Amino acid sequence: MRGSSHLAIGLITGVAVAGLVPGIPFSPAGIALAGFSALAPDLDHPASRLSKRLGFAQNYVRWAFIAVAAVVAAYAQWQLVPGPNRRLAFTVALAFGLVGAAMQGETTRKLALLFTGLCTVVAGLYTGFVWLSMLGCFIALAPFTSHRTYTHTLWAAAAWTYIGHLANQSLGWHGIALFAGGGYVSHLLADSLTKAGVKWFMPLADVSLGIPLIRTGSKSGNLLEVVICTVYAVLVLALIASRLQF
Repeated sequence: MRGSSHLAIGLITGVAVAGLVPGIPFSPAGIALAGFSALAPDLDHPASRLSKRLGFAQNYVRWAFIAVAAVVAAYAQWQLVPGPNRRLAFTVALAFGLVGAAMQGETTRKLALLFTGLCTVVAGLYTGFVWLSMLGCFIALAPFTSHRTYTHTLWAAAAWTYIGHLANQSLGWHGIALFAGGGYVSHLLADSLTKAGVKWFMPLADVSLGIPLIRTGSKSGNLLEVVICTVYAVLVLALIASRLQF
């Protein structure tokens, strides 16, 4: 299913949580979190919306390698005397420079997300927020898994919901776990409507489950996605309206 459809379904799920779950206040931030969570499973895909946004450091990774090469070369030129150590330093500088210049596409994206995730982990350690470090681990590791494997499982959804639970405890923001978990599960349910299905119980069971209704990327599939989003939104709004009447 397309990223735009996942985002729409996630946002609608956030509205459902805010409007239908007793004790959960209506929160634009919570609805946005549900939308974000609905995109999270596709961090394993190079073309996903969230993968591109969180990989903002992609170009910086390349330039970081080139910068390291320049620093090492300068150090070798002005600080080391001619000899084996200087030659080794120049060799290292050349290697870093060539790697940086050659980096492109998928490798750079993965390294950028790894960098983003590790920075988030450090931020969590610095602030004492365990949930933030766990979120960073997810961001760092997800790009190195195959599409629709480990991030598209019941265990990943449970882990994401637990991150929301810890954030709830740390920030005192009631409902984070439900917004986060609801958005994440909405992604898996939506992908279960595609022909590829979802391996909910991987690695315990390497079997795709679902109802093969949508062929992702086809005109008929795109139209069906719009219909599903529209029907889902109407259903949620109708349920909320019925509750407000009583």
